[in-house]
Amino acid sequence: MANVAFLGLGVMGFPMAGHLSKAGHAVSVWNRTAAKAQDWSGQYHGQACDSVDIAVADADCVLMCLGDDPDVRAVAEIALPVMKTGAVLVDHTTASAELARQLDEAANARQIGFLDAPVSGGQAGAENGQLSIMCGGDEGVFAKAEPIMEAYAKAIVHAGPAGAGQLTKMVNQICIAGLVQGLAEGLHFAKKAGLDPETVISAVSKGAAQSWQMENRWRTMVDGDFDFGFAVNWMRKDLRIALDEARSNGARLPAAALVDQFYAEIEAMGGGRWDTSSLIARLENADRN
Repeated sequence: MANVAFLGLGVMGFPMAGHLSKAGHAVSVWNRTAAKAQDWSGQYHGQACDSVDIAVADADCVLMCLGDDPDVRAVAEIALPVMKTGAVLVDHTTASAELARQLDEAANARQIGFLDAPVSGGQAGAENGQLSIMCGGDEGVFAKAEPIMEAYAKAIVHAGPAGAGQLTKMVNQICIAGLVQGLAEGLHFAKKAGLDPETVISAVSKGAAQSWQMENRWRTMVDGDFDFGFAVNWMRKDLRIALDEARSNGARLPAAALVDQFYAEIEAMGGGRWDTSSLIARLENADRN
């Protein structure tokens, strides 16, 4: 068991930190909104801290799950000077690969290990301890952090050096964007053709069209229920990072760029906090207009 600090208690971080406590680790938590940390300590065994430096001072492993590059940079700049030599900083935020490389360099200069370790699986995966984690960084650092991350993971992969975890997460989001749009169009087509969506899904979900999105989202897409899951706002942030990286490395992402614009239309409809499966609402809204 280890002394761990968890920084950022949003819809993902809150249950992730809870799994660490349940696994027997000594957990200190911090959140920008202090009341959230107090709520966490009321549900789990662990210490709610008023500041980042207090939370990380004695930690063997510090884990962050924040919003975007500026948030990660700001918190890391406070945490790194206080962390003890030989500790590990793990960033579960979906952020840029360039930031990951910069943090790796800054951590190494202080004899602290660093991993960029974005996650996939959404809120349900975090709550059930079934996240997939994509890690970039030194293999020795990965070996130290892996047993701790196992508390909330079903799969942990070391993808390569610093930044590789973030790049792998970009691939994940690029693929999801296309899958959700395809599923939205398929269900929209089925409805316009007068087919029963449940019958259609029972037919196509056992073949090559099968996907996690189909299995878990077709029903709510047909019902127009989007008040849950991974928000459109966050998906657009992730796609922005992937498209920025593509402009840098020369990759062509026409479908991802198009779906990003479709999500912009969802935001304009007031669906910024809707689940990403709300792409079907855009198609049905066009029918009404």
